[in-house]
Amino acid sequence: MLRSPLFRPLHPAIEGLSIDSPAADGFPSLQDCNDLSASGAITVHNGLPLRFVAQEYGRLPFEAQYEPRCYLKGEVQTRADNWHDLLNALVWLAFPKAKSAINVRHYEALTVGDAPTGASPGEASRSQRGSVRDMNTLFDESGVVVAYADRELAGLLRDFRWKELFWSRRERVRENMGFFLFGHGLYEKALQPYVGMTGQGLLLQVEPAFFDWPLGRQMAYLDESLAHYLTAPEHCRRTAELTPVPLLGVPGWTPDNENAAYYDNSAYFRPGRSRQPA
Repeated sequence: MLRSPLFRPLHPAIEGLSIDSPAADGFPSLQDCNDLSASGAITVHNGLPLRFVAQEYGRLPFEAQYEPRCYLKGEVQTRADNWHDLLNALVWLAFPKAKSAINVRHYEALTVGDAPTGASPGEASRSQRGSVRDMNTLFDESGVVVAYADRELAGLLRDFRWKELFWSRRERVRENMGFFLFGHGLYEKALQPYVGMTGQGLLLQVEPAFFDWPLGRQMAYLDESLAHYLTAPEHCRRTAELTPVPLLGVPGWTPDNENAAYYDNSAYFRPGRSRQPA
């Protein structure tokens, strides 16, 4: 399953860590992940090296909690032998700039966002997630980057016209659209994909030549573009910025969608209204 198209953005990291299958044994260690991070000179927003560290439990001071610790020290708390956390680490390795940008938005929302005037970082609206954190959390867990070079296809996706998109324009989708899973919660679901599996899409327009590039160049470009989008204060303020994507409708992502009738399942390929301009 880890070799399937759904995991394509993670394939370099999967190969680097020699993960062969989603079995319970043989998990990479924190040191394995740190070695791969160091080899790529991955850093967080302040230039500190990215490090995966053991999860701490109990009542922790603000600076030791997940997002603040990552922001202040570059340390990502990670549970051992846990698929959810391992996949989070793999996404950090695949999209380091974008993941760092999400961490910055979380930290700023915690320390500035809804904090009362004069409040210390430890007092700043930690009990209220807020719309910025909601959007970033949803994308971090369930996001999928939709790269497109054809505006008509992007419009069909935003308008929930699934059969027109994935069947009637199937070859154009193959040539002018790319779907790159981002959310580590979504990757966990992809270990056992099922009809109903849906990502939250963030659409990024690219040049047609993008689809001729090797994976490494595509990933570097998407990481940079995504980080730029996530950093802009006018973005990532509400979950409506994201567009649902029924992932097993993507051509080639399941043998079942080689039949036109597959897209008649309205319980999965639901109609809806466009929520953002094309």
